[in-house]
Formats: sequence, C-alpha cells, structure tokens
Amino acid sequence: MKYFEFYSPVKICSGENAICNIKHELEYFGASKPLVLSDAGLEKVGTLKNVLKILNKNKVDVSRVFYNIPTDSSTLTINEIVKLYNTLGADSIIALGGGSVIDTAKGVKLVLSQLKEDILSLEGNEILPKGKDVPFIVIPTTCGTGSECTSVAVIKNNDTHVKMEYISPALLPNVAVLDPEVISTLPPKLVATTSLDALTHAIEAYSCLQRNTVSSGFAVSAINLISENLFLALNHPKKQEYKLNLLNASTLAGMAFSNSMVGIVHAIGHALGAYRVPHGNAMAILLPHCLKFNQNVLADVYAEMLLAFKGPEVYVNTPETERAKLFISEIEQFVKMASSTTGFSLKLSEYGVSEIDLPAIANIAINDGAAAINPKLFTRENIVAILKECM
Repeated sequence: MKYFEFYSPVKICSGENAICNIKHELEYFGASKPLVLSDAGLEKVGTLKNVLKILNKNKVDVSRVFYNIPTDSSTLTINEIVKLYNTLGADSIIALGGGSVIDTAKGVKLVLSQLKEDILSLEGNEILPKGKDVPFIVIPTTCGTGSECTSVAVIKNNDTHVKMEYISPALLPNVAVLDPEVISTLPPKLVATTSLDALTHAIEAYSCLQRNTVSSGFAVSAINLISENLFLALNHPKKQEYKLNLLNASTLAGMAFSNSMVGIVHAIGHALGAYRVPHGNAMAILLPHCLKFNQNVLADVYAEMLLAFKGPEVYVNTPETERAKLFISEIEQFVKMASSTTGFSLKLSEYGVSEIDLPAIANIAINDGAAAINPKLFTRENIVAILKECM
C-alpha cells in the first residue's frame, strides 16, 4: 500500500494487579463517579463481586452498577443505560466483560459523547466529531475479542433483530486493563475458543487487503503469543503468566484488525452468529477451511506466518514451496487439538445448523463488510461449499 492510517490511542495497563491502577486512571481524567457495566453471568460466578471489591479497596466509588446486559448487545439496553448514566450523575464508564458488554459500553459512550439519547439516531454515521469526553475504561474477561482496542461495535437492533456494525474512533476506550486474575476462572473451553478468535483476528489482519506495516507487526506478535501460550494456559490453569500472554495477544490482534480489517472467516462467522453459533467456535470451525480457500492467492503470506506460528527452526527446515501448506496444516492441527482438549465441536451441525440453512447464511455473509477486504473474491456458491465442509 502506498498510503495507510493506523490509529490506536488506547492506553494498556497489563499485568498482575492491573485493576489497582484504575483509580489513578480515573483521577487523570478528573472522574470519580464511574458507572460499572457488566453482565449477569459475571455477577453469578463472582467475577463482578471480586472486581468491585478490589476497586472499593482502592477507593474507587462503585455505587453505580448495571449488570443486566444481554448476550447480544442491544439498542434498548444501550438507551436504558444512557438514561441511567445521566440519572445517577455518573462521569465515566468501567466495562467489565466480553464482547457484548464492551460493545454495549461502546454504544453508551458513543451516544453520550454525541449528546444524543438513542443509539439508532447515530446509525450509519461513521464520520463523527470527537464529541464530549466520556472517560471509558475496559476490563476484558476473555482472551479473544480484542474489543478493548477496536473502533468497532456490533449492536443488535431490537426492532429488526439485525446486528448492526458501528465503526468510529469515537467508540474507542481510553484505557484497557489486562489483569489475569479476571480470567482465572474462565472455563478451559472459553479460553480455547476465545484465543482461537484472537488467532483468526491476527491471521486475517496480516493477510487481508488493508494490511499495512504497522498492523502486521502487531498481528505477528499475537500469532506467536497464542501459538506458544494456549496449551500452556490450558495445562497449567493456575499459572497466571500464560493467560496474561493470551490477554496481551488478544489486545495486539484487536489493534491489528481494527486498522486492517478481517476477511472471509469473519464474513461467514458473522452470518453464523444469526444462527446462534458462538463466535469463537465459528472462527475455530471456519479458519482451516477458509485458509485453504485463500491459499492460491496468499501462499507467500501464509509462508511468512509459518515463522511466527512455529518458530525459526521449523521455518528454515521447511522447503520454501511447502511453507504455506505446512502453515495451514499446523493451524488445522492446532484447532483440532484445542477442540479435543477442551471438548467443543468442530461441526456446525452440532450447533443446530442444517444444510437447508446454508444458502441463507451465504446470502448474509456475501453482504458482510469483511467480504470486500478478503484478498480473494468469493461467491455465494463458494460460501456454501465451505459451509458444507464444516457440517
């Protein structure tokens, strides 16, 4: 590319006890009355309670809490939280959760910054003024979405049931807090599937049409960290360093794809979301098949990624013409091992998808924004063929 832009202004606080820095971050922004956003699942397992306890111990006011955020971020919930924020006199947002919580918080921040009341009034407006400052801190509870460093939010329209994609720098948090204690109780299956989501972010960021020098650097680092740490984290769940490396990888991959975008894996994966296939699982299922589809136009790029994924010894000892093929094979084995180790299925039929659904899924995928960034053109028929391989 002769020209590219890279924008990632999010401050990263990473490491053990990183949550303890939130008080100082709020003070920097002149904020003292945060609204804490989370979900019922994290409240039930005690993660929310533990984080609130730490924040309270560090003299952060945690009297304003909303944890009724649904599995799919929704327009109604966002508008409800905006009203609550104003009613309670909050002056900042702390989001604790996975993709849905973070996307919800992004929507709230967007509405507040633009002095609006309804998220739908901002639909389709990707070029917005900076707006009012709303200090926004994110604590991710999975090692996959990278949403803490992306300018994208997927929000479900409660009236149409369509998942809308909002893209704007105004969505970006100010601070991302990566604390391994927060994901210490994350089930192995979710450690695996969310990490494979991050791996897919990194691979597509490195190989899609909008890739650039800076995003590729972040992507390579993410690929290496996930390759080296996923099974260490699964086999040694009490060692925080491995999960911290996965959190860092997720953030790096998020920074990469937020600036370079993704491709066919996400185009189809987003469509499968409408059929209740969990996103990380969809990524794991689709990734090897989509790599094979793109191979004839991305052989050189896949060969480069073999170095990051398997290290210099394997790279040097593999003939140049075989590196791309080996990369795909190693990714496929990596995914299968994650599946067998933690017990999630790599068959779409196990998630309730039937062959009757495939044309409709293809119609959604072909119109997804990520489809235009994939380096190889594809048709509805190509998508159906890939989906049949995944059944």
